[in-house]
Amino acid sequence: MAISFGELGISKSLRKGLNELGIKEPTEIQAKAIPTLLEMETDFIAQAKTGSGKTAAFGLPILMNIDPEVQQIQALILSPTRELCQQIAKQLFKFTKYTEKIFIESVYGGAKIDEQIRRLKRPTHIIVATPGRLLDLVERKAIQLDGINTVVLDEADEMMSMGFKKQLNQILEITKSKKQTWLFSATMPDHVKQIIKTYLSPKAKSIGAEMRLEANRDINYQYTVSTTPEKFKILLSFLNSQSNSRGLIFCNTKKSAINLTNLLIGKDVSVDVLEGGMKQLERDKVMRAFKKERIQLLVATDVAARGLDVKDLGFVVHYELPMHLDEFTHRSGRTGRAGNKGLALCLAEENETAKIKFFEKGLNMKMKLIR
Repeated sequence: MAISFGELGISKSLRKGLNELGIKEPTEIQAKAIPTLLEMETDFIAQAKTGSGKTAAFGLPILMNIDPEVQQIQALILSPTRELCQQIAKQLFKFTKYTEKIFIESVYGGAKIDEQIRRLKRPTHIIVATPGRLLDLVERKAIQLDGINTVVLDEADEMMSMGFKKQLNQILEITKSKKQTWLFSATMPDHVKQIIKTYLSPKAKSIGAEMRLEANRDINYQYTVSTTPEKFKILLSFLNSQSNSRGLIFCNTKKSAINLTNLLIGKDVSVDVLEGGMKQLERDKVMRAFKKERIQLLVATDVAARGLDVKDLGFVVHYELPMHLDEFTHRSGRTGRAGNKGLALCLAEENETAKIKFFEKGLNMKMKLIR
């Protein structure tokens, strides 16, 4: 019999908000994490992939333990990207529709810091932040972290891979007294393990920290094998077969992403590019157009797609295969989310079949060869 949010200890007012959002039953990570985190007496480590419901897994216990009468920041959630910060804050706000008023602010780079400082002068209970902008605000004395009792590192591996190691160490030093640290990460590379060893209690409870990566069963994994000149034609044929779906196409470098985008535009494809060298205003403009379905496709690099969350993506194409299993999992996980079905297609070249086998072995699955 499926467990309910009530059985996990979530309050009636929060359950009412969840129900209105169509969130009826806990996901696996929520069922495992929430009872422990409601105790608020332990550091915590969870290995959880994107799209597994981890925001509610840490967000609901935080909301349950906020004291609305205490007008100070009580919880800090660190996240790798502006988009993910906004997404987390928005989701937590929706959860609190029927609770006492809990004030949540998101702060991140690429936005006017003066405006964020102005908002922070209002009562604030929860901060969702990117590491760099948080430190800027701390240095300006615009944020006081003295009352924090919980720090969440969301997508810790992404923050480390994006170069936030120094900032994370600084923040964890500032907040290391009188608080619990909850770390959520899709993978556990050495630099994340070092954070755990340095800043979390040896008695920290752990969920799935050693679990094997597995394929998302809601994603149909396929691949083709072709020569380099044939690959673009195969992509066009595939896109024509998916004319009613939106998708992401991944390249390994900024240059190849821009080149592919220009080739697709030349074929009258509704597409734009998202790459790491773009200014935040440019990035925001592209993302707005994509989310509002004014464009059908995005060509992206891995760096640009960190934390990217778009509902109802029909497919992901690995136009250039990634080097690492983590990258393959992260890319593919942009589709097949929240119980929806998705498609991930690898356009392998003739010398890359070994890489396909590597992905299959690493995720314990078989891809379908499309000829």
